[in-house]
Amino acid sequence: MERPIAVLGAGSWGTALAWLLAGKGAGVRLWGRDAPHLAEIETARENARYLPALKLPGSLSATADLERALDGAGLVVAAVPSSAVRETLSRALPHMAPDASVALAAKGLERFTGKRLSEVAAEELGEARSSAIAVLSGPNLSGEIVRKLPTAAVVASLDDELARALQETFATPFFRMYANRDVTGVELGGALKNPIAVAAGICEGLGFGANTKATLLTRGLAEMTRLGVAAGARAATFSGLSGLGDLVATANSPLSRNYRLGCALGRGESVQSAAESLHQVSEGVPTTEAACRLAAHLGVEVPIFEELRRVMFEGKPPAEAVAHLMTRPYKEEGEE
Repeated sequence: MERPIAVLGAGSWGTALAWLLAGKGAGVRLWGRDAPHLAEIETARENARYLPALKLPGSLSATADLERALDGAGLVVAAVPSSAVRETLSRALPHMAPDASVALAAKGLERFTGKRLSEVAAEELGEARSSAIAVLSGPNLSGEIVRKLPTAAVVASLDDELARALQETFATPFFRMYANRDVTGVELGGALKNPIAVAAGICEGLGFGANTKATLLTRGLAEMTRLGVAAGARAATFSGLSGLGDLVATANSPLSRNYRLGCALGRGESVQSAAESLHQVSEGVPTTEAACRLAAHLGVEVPIFEELRRVMFEGKPPAEAVAHLMTRPYKEEGEE
């Protein structure tokens, strides 16, 4: 019998991944902190809070007992918000099998350190487990995946054998998996696209058109790439699924919570009000601050990220931020 898979995080993304894996016949344990919610999922066989009407396979069980979720699991999928990755893995470590692999499905940076989540995981799990860590990314909106719409994703790991194994584990006829050894680039692409998606929503909320959004996404991708290369990533990775691919999906779909939050900001709502209305975490908010910290540390100019930070954390009106970006000193394309 194949070993069970533990999926940590019972939001929309964690539930979608657990559903996908269980649909392939794997024994999956979906874990979350909210015991009544997990009990409801287990009894009703659906996650009505995040993915209503999605019937969960019989091979999927839901529990708020972390030890039970991890017992004997050969693969641990971390799909909690980026802010919870460190604490969750720290709590999980005593209950994990010594040979368990970890797939990080969260997309973000640690807010006050600017660290990538694989760096956080390596710190919490120890050097001996660092080679058993992989990251998942790509244009992966949960609501489309559970409708079995054709989707591609990328798995990045320094261990080629682990990456190939995870390709097999996750792949279905509607969910195609690619492998990539550029862990830094794949992680940063998936994280940094979130603030740009918020900015795209702001453009929508302000009533701007296609020219504005195309300009924003192009220049935003340039900032993402610059920052990624300075951090040690390959520039080409940002033209792939975890960079451009994820950016296009997240910055254009009403299914994207980052895009929806941006729309609310553009209409004049506060960050707190907009975030509360989502009922889920928008990774674009903490990642904006973390990205600006990282850029300052690496000496990289990221004007879009900086203006977005001022909107989010200093109360700058979005229209003023746009005006500042449009009247900066002239540059040649390709310059910072």
